[in-house]
Amino acid sequence: MRIRLFAVLSGAVLALSALPLSAASFGHVSAVRPVVLTIGHRGAPAHAPENTLASIDAARRLGVTWVENDVQRTKDGRLIVMHDATLVRTTDARRRYPGRSPWRIADFTLADIERLDAGSWYGKRFAGERVPTLDAYLRRVDHNRQDLLLEIKDPRRYPGMVEQLAARLRADGWLDRAHQHGRLMVQSFDAGAVKRFHRLSPATVTGLLGNPPRRDLAADAGWLDSVNADAAHLTRSYADAVHAVRGDHGVPLRLYAWTVDDPDRAVALAGLGADGVITD
Repeated sequence: MRIRLFAVLSGAVLALSALPLSAASFGHVSAVRPVVLTIGHRGAPAHAPENTLASIDAARRLGVTWVENDVQRTKDGRLIVMHDATLVRTTDARRRYPGRSPWRIADFTLADIERLDAGSWYGKRFAGERVPTLDAYLRRVDHNRQDLLLEIKDPRRYPGMVEQLAARLRADGWLDRAHQHGRLMVQSFDAGAVKRFHRLSPATVTGLLGNPPRRDLAADAGWLDSVNADAAHLTRSYADAVHAVRGDHGVPLRLYAWTVDDPDRAVALAGLGADGVITD
């Protein structure tokens, strides 16, 4: 059933590629969007445990090119891929480290976290799946020939994380021209973090999570390329307001909607002007 739902959703969205929607492409190549993108939210969590290598591999098998992830930092300063601020929901941290409540990522070293099982909570066949480091995740995305929508998670909890992330991406080859022009986008709910990343890597596509007021869009466009909005609050007039503003790279701001798991809703959002949907 999950595979069938995904196929229906992807097919429905991609079928809209022939519509003359007035949005920009994901990269810097053209101001005319060729398709409505389907972006795998934390990989393909309807098929594998979220934010793991297994999840992006599952997305690849399903034909999903773009995957989204969340980046946080360990006690000893290593960048890892995980959504929650704590280890409880998606690992066996409570059982393995019973005396270390509330199991915050920031209280554990990478060595601690590498001992955890990040797959058994999802299903027996994923037992032993590990929490990936950002390095390992980037290598797998490249190996799979996928593209990455990377979220800077809770940057205020991790001072200096934005600068560290930019340095890590550069060292791993993700800030070269090939990645910046259509293979990487960096986003956050924290506007200040997105601004800082833009200053460090002006050529990289950036996105602001949430639904910023229309009156702020023109000012935000100096450091922004897209609005990655809550699908529940999207309207045609809001989409038009986003597309009416040109971003820092000279093309209209793009609009992506999350999290969209209903095929009819995906089609409706594309009709409203969404340039892509982020889906489980």
